[in-house]
Amino acid sequence: MNKSDLVDALADSAGMTKADATRAIDALFGPDGGIIAAAMKRGDRVQITGFGTFEAKERKARTGRNPRTGQTIQIAATKTPGFRAGKGLKDGVK
Repeated sequence: MNKSDLVDALADSAGMTKADATRAIDALFGPDGGIIAAAMKRGDRVQITGFGTFEAKERKARTGRNPRTGQTIQIAATKTPGFRAGKGLKDGVK
């Protein structure tokens, strides 16, 4: 399912127009101005009971190796987005 399929499904399920469904999905999942992304940038955790938890995870700085040259390099610490599925979602998928 891609974004346009999700928009169609939301519009049908909620009885809203496709334009309203697109705005709702963008407001929630947008990478720049979305509610979930903004909360994760602030360091907050977004927990949707029965569905799952979105949170930013810290990755420590570490030493890596360039596969082409074999040279040792330093990899900087980063934040990465993470998602943990909730029990309701896990049970629904089984």
